[in-house]
Amino acid sequence: MASAGTQIFAFVLALLGIFGATVATLLPNWKVSADVGSNIITAISQMQGLWMDCTWYSTGMFSCTLKYSVLSLPAYLQTARTAMVLCCVLASMGLCLASLGLKCTRWGGGRRSKRHTAIASGACFIVAGFLCLVPASWFTNEVIASFRDSSVPESNKFEPGGAVYVAFVSAGFLFVGGSIFCASCSGKRRGHRDLILTPPDKLLQQQQQQQQLLQQQLQHQYCSLSPLDNKAGYSLQDYV
Repeated sequence: MASAGTQIFAFVLALLGIFGATVATLLPNWKVSADVGSNIITAISQMQGLWMDCTWYSTGMFSCTLKYSVLSLPAYLQTARTAMVLCCVLASMGLCLASLGLKCTRWGGGRRSKRHTAIASGACFIVAGFLCLVPASWFTNEVIASFRDSSVPESNKFEPGGAVYVAFVSAGFLFVGGSIFCASCSGKRRGHRDLILTPPDKLLQQQQQQQQLLQQQLQHQYCSLSPLDNKAGYSLQDYV
């Protein structure tokens, strides 16, 4: 089993992945207007995200419009919405399980249960990374295909925005963190008993109780001896 420091490193990576996936889901710049041809000098900059479309004017004004209709959205955008939300939920669940499976924590049960919990959290992180990678890849493919399409006017050409790159990086963090958690518990342990992590004060109290019980047993055995057993083994009458 890996050391506690390795698990903490994986926990930090997974935490960064969850934060990045949440930010990427909310950012409105999944694709931005491309500066090509006559659009190099323009007074309007457009951004489109999963939940809203924003427009930046040269005068400094900034306006956003929410996408209320779900059925009117293209298939890749609906898939990206669903997958990113599921990614955030599943990664949050994995983070809760990882906090129980860490070796440096006192909660979570014995070593065997901690190993199982850590493996479950690693699986959640890996699936969450896959759910974050698929919409980012599909969205990027659609944007690039539309950009290369000659029938699309230059004013409607877009390129991948910063939110897509954040999603890719977050998926990598989730993959690495989940893989470390799964690999940290893949080794076999000798013995079949679970060693329950007990606080030092309770452990000392248990030892004191065991010592008192042992003393009571010894006193009981000593008091139960008959008077004949307490006499010496030899007497003068044996030699007369």
